[in-house]
This record gives sequence, structure tokens and C-alpha cells, in this order.
Amino acid sequence: MGVRLWKGASVFINPEIAGGSGLSEALGIAAATNGETFRIGDPAPKIYLARFFYKQVFALTSDKTYQTSDFNQLGEHLPSKYLSITVGKIGAADYFDDNKFSHDPRTQFMSWALMDNGAWDYPANTRGYTPSIVLEYVSPEHELRYGFSLVPLIANGNEMKWDVSKAGSHTIEYTHRHKIKNQKGAIRFLGFYTTANMGNYRQSIALNPVNPNIEDTRKYGNTKYGFGINAEQNITNDLGCFFRASWNDGNNETWAFTEIDHSISAGLSLTGKRWKRENDNIGFAYVASGISNPHKDYLKAGGRGFMLGDGNLNYSIEHLTELYYSTELVKNHIYLTGAYQFLVNPGYNRDRQGPVNIFSFSLHARI
Repeated sequence: MGVRLWKGASVFINPEIAGGSGLSEALGIAAATNGETFRIGDPAPKIYLARFFYKQVFALTSDKTYQTSDFNQLGEHLPSKYLSITVGKIGAADYFDDNKFSHDPRTQFMSWALMDNGAWDYPANTRGYTPSIVLEYVSPEHELRYGFSLVPLIANGNEMKWDVSKAGSHTIEYTHRHKIKNQKGAIRFLGFYTTANMGNYRQSIALNPVNPNIEDTRKYGNTKYGFGINAEQNITNDLGCFFRASWNDGNNETWAFTEIDHSISAGLSLTGKRWKRENDNIGFAYVASGISNPHKDYLKAGGRGFMLGDGNLNYSIEHLTELYYSTELVKNHIYLTGAYQFLVNPGYNRDRQGPVNIFSFSLHARI
């Protein structure tokens, strides 16, 4: 639900119900297979508050463009250049690392490492939401965003640390929009810095060379930082491509998203216009994921993270290829998607190289 309060001001609330635990309880794969699943102990459906936030827009020009009504945005005329502030509980990925062709697992690529930059350990509770403040500058060609978010008390936890003097996450992103041969495109540069009660891989091995436990070295003041690049480009009116690459320092444990310290991905997306199904979509993408040397040594010694760890590690890059087709069953309302994923070296372990063939179907309805 969204309500306009006064000029430039609005408030939104999203209750949500979700259940299930994902393929293998979302364990054993860095580029986990379904962006709509979570690492939760109890798979029973549960109602919770996903988003609840206030947004204020400050116009910088009298020129306006029309914004259509959609999730968490009202149909209205917005200034073409503005500043805004958003305060409340949000999903950080709603504001950062967007991509026209690969960002929504409900209708596009499903893998975690394709819907976002894999090495961006973005701030979130177990279900993907966190209290935040987001500042934005938006113009037709340039966008600049900064966000500060709370982080969990423990890795992959649901309870957040409210003492911002000890823990929190900063994210900044610049977007440049352009046209190449009259086809729209965008490139984004992202950076993040998180401090929390993290454990250190090297220190945990030094404490216990056999079966180290990262939790034994957790302390406030440990940090994680990283960078990402994200590009999208229409090639023709119905064909587009995307590219992402990301890296983080990988010295301290993964805190919120997934156990990826560097990744690179690319893909293509084609609408069904050529076969008179313009609201259908087909996509093909590939992602390669890896981890830092300290992270490798920790898993090889028998350590475990909240997604990975099987007692040993014969390291190799994890590869995932995904192909999907989304078809519109009822115009503007109901969509059916079938997806195939080909996975090699799940969890970076050559001893479990596979390949693994994963088939998925999803039904998406919107009113």
C-alpha cells in the first residue's frame, strides 16, 4: 500500500508472507538457485513486515516526467531532476545494483549471483530487509545514491544491531544513463563498507587449525569492503545485454548475503516481439564465482560458513549458467516462467563438481 501525504511525500507498507527453505535449504551453493528463498530454520509460511518507509522528494526543476504506478511507487508526475530522502525498513537492493535485464527473480534470472552482484554483501536480515536511510540525487543522465543500513547481530541473523556506533553498512552508487545508436543503456559503479561483529578467517585457523570456528573470533571493529560494476544496454528494441563484476576483500566472514568474494556475470535478454508475444521474455546468462585465499583456507581446514563447508575443499571456481522463458498467461496479471540452471563445482569444491542440472517453474501473479 502506498499513500501520498503532501507535495513530494509518500509512505509505503508491504506486509509479506513467505515459507519454504529452497533447494538443499539454500546450502552448498554460493550462487544459490532461487532468489525468492531464504536461509531460515523453520520453513513454515510466516507473515512479517517486509517494508515500511517514508519518502520525501525535493524538486530541482519545474520539468516533469510521468511515473507509472508500480510496486512501492505511485502514479504521478515527478520532477525530472530531484533530491530525495527515504527512511524506514527497506530492501537495499530496491535502490542499489538495479539492472533492467537481471534483477527480479520473480520474472527474470533466479540465481542469487545473477539478480545482484555476488560479492556485494548487502545489508539485510535473513529475509532481505533492514532499517535504512537512503539519499538520492536523480537527473535524466546522472544518479547518485548513498545509503546507511543496520546489519544483523549475528551473520545471517534476523535481529538487527541498533547501536550504529558499533555496526552498520554504507553503500554508495553512481549511475550514468546514455544512448548508443539511439538505444538506451546505463552503467553503475557501487562501493560498500560494513562493520559488524565479524569473525576473521586467518585468526580462526590460528586458534584451531583443525575444524576452525569463525564464531570464536567475532569482535566489533572487523570490517568488509568491496566494489562492483553493473552495466545494461539495449542492442535493438527487443534485445538487451548486461554485465556485472564485483569484488570484496574477503578477510572477514560473509555477514548477510552469500559466500562470494568475487564474481563476474553476463547475459542476454530477448522479448517475444519477434514471435508476436511482446510481453514474453527469454534470457540466457552465465556467472563465475570465487572466494578469497583466507576464505579458501578456512573451508579447506574444515571450517563452515552459514552457506558453505563440507569438511574439506578442493578449490575451483563455481560456474552457473541459467536459461529461462517467461510467458504472459493473462495480460498484465499472470506469468509462468520455466528455468534451467547448469551448475559446476557447487560450493567451489571440485570434488563435488557435478554437473548439477536444476529445473524450476514459477507462477507470478500481480493485480
